[in-house]
Amino acid sequence: MGRRGRRVKRVGLFGGSFDPVHHAHVALARQALDQLALDEVRWIPVGLPWQKARELAPAADREAMVRLAIEGEPRFVLDRIELRRRGPSFTLDTVRELHAANPGTDWFLILGQDQYATLHTWRDWRELLGLVTMVVANRPGASVAINPQVADFRHQAVVLPMMDISSTEVRRRAAAGEPIDDLVPEAVAEYIERRHLYRS
Repeated sequence: MGRRGRRVKRVGLFGGSFDPVHHAHVALARQALDQLALDEVRWIPVGLPWQKARELAPAADREAMVRLAIEGEPRFVLDRIELRRRGPSFTLDTVRELHAANPGTDWFLILGQDQYATLHTWRDWRELLGLVTMVVANRPGASVAINPQVADFRHQAVVLPMMDISSTEVRRRAAAGEPIDDLVPEAVAEYIERRHLYRS
């Protein structure tokens, strides 16, 4: 309970390129909801990623696919905070903005294991660790590699298992005209087909 007996809201932050969103993303977000007793998971499609060299599908398409993937789960919320912001998307800017606008909220940052391993390269990562609890998605059969710099800084991490599906494989199959129904939600597969996304 927060001040004056008000319960502290627990919110997961799930950011990424979602290029495209797939079954493992949805399963991980559901796991986070249940295992961490979250009130909601905010899906935050990246606007302009500062670390990706590859050109992403248009932001409007990635946003539309996330909307389709999270339909039917009222605790999943699409947040356009990084799509609205100009310039590169830095996680700390997003967390600072949400923190200021939502006092009395506990934030849980859902990260992939690869993101966690390179966290020490993020802008002002020490401040970020002080504002959130990290939730690390662990791929099957892999152990979580903790960077020594991050390990030395007091923080809390919750490890969740993740299905072995990648957006890279979805894009490869879509480009080759192979079926992707087993990798992405049905509505997302239909959207990709209708918009001819990822075709070379």
